[in-house]
Amino acid sequence: MIQKPDELLKDGVPINRIIDCIKGNDEGPTLIFFAGIHGNEPAGVIGLQKVFKELREQAFSVKGSIYGLAGNLNALQKQIRYEDEDLNRIWNTTKLDKIKSYKKLKLRQEEKEMLDLHEVLLKLLNTENPPFYFIDLHTTSGETTPFIVMNDSLLNRRFVLNYPLPKVLGIEEYLHGALLSFINEMGYVSFGFESGQHEQYEAITNNVNFIHYTLMLTSSITVSKSWESVVKRAMDTISVISTDFFEITYEHHLKATDSFQMAPGFLNFQRIKKGIKIADFNGEPVIANKAAQIFMPLYQSQGSEGFYLIKPIPMIFLWISKYFRKLRLDNVLTILPGLNWKSNERKELVVNTRIAKYISKSFFHLMGYRVRRGEDSYLILKNRESASRHSEYPSSWK
Repeated sequence: MIQKPDELLKDGVPINRIIDCIKGNDEGPTLIFFAGIHGNEPAGVIGLQKVFKELREQAFSVKGSIYGLAGNLNALQKQIRYEDEDLNRIWNTTKLDKIKSYKKLKLRQEEKEMLDLHEVLLKLLNTENPPFYFIDLHTTSGETTPFIVMNDSLLNRRFVLNYPLPKVLGIEEYLHGALLSFINEMGYVSFGFESGQHEQYEAITNNVNFIHYTLMLTSSITVSKSWESVVKRAMDTISVISTDFFEITYEHHLKATDSFQMAPGFLNFQRIKKGIKIADFNGEPVIANKAAQIFMPLYQSQGSEGFYLIKPIPMIFLWISKYFRKLRLDNVLTILPGLNWKSNERKELVVNTRIAKYISKSFFHLMGYRVRRGEDSYLILKNRESASRHSEYPSSWK
């Protein structure tokens, strides 16, 4: 059943940045959940409110610290995605340094939100104990089964393998300035959970079950065997599609001046045939030029991504990729024509696409690189493994 936003928000939206926080008496991990980074996605906020209330009322034994942070407070109050610009598209050090030099009165609304969030983030990193887990709770404008979206680092992979959910890799190559990419580049486990459609009450329930499961996985709470069984059963039935890994192969990007209308009826992960009409774009139909699976179709007025196309990743590819990265075979990449290190740190590759045009993106993905930006005939590729803080996380993971 679809409910209107005002009905969905009946439990209220927090007026403080920190939705809630529980600190245990025993040592343990630090879990930081973000919600409402987009103001028209309140399900994560309400899900966190419910879980914190439950943890307090039932006096769960907590290890470490658990935080819930609200994202775009202004947009949450107004029930809009954002006021001036998408808060989940502006996270980079250049932007941060720039707005820090401005007087606060001159800042746009989302820049104020960003600075405040960044201040809280730095405080937590400086005062709490590792390992840190950062999880961003979202919903989608179209119908969807719940899924995980993540930057493709081996550290992220190791952790999310524990979830019985579909997992989409590599969105950072298309979606620039995301909060989780900013955090992932610091070396921490960070990923997103999409719980369902914006106005579906089921999205709140899915968030509650997901948060429960995450608290168990990280040993942040002590639970009975019966409670653990209930949570595991809930998670095992949360997704209606396979728990495979998927990779994004195409993004239909939108500019502010573009006219875009998604054709009705598309579901997330839906298989589409070649020749089917996907959308209307600037007065022209968008026709699928091959069979694929649709991902994140845009059914709202705000947004810069019309839709994505994805494909499953064979497990053998992931296995090969894992050992290529562990053996650091990327160290010999510069013997290939058109490839050079950007600096002696060997964290970024500069690719001359005129010379290295026959080397596919999939090859670089195998080695752990994603396109960071492109300039004319050059690409800058970022190594996702160089910053990962493997030593801070349990070796007992899968």
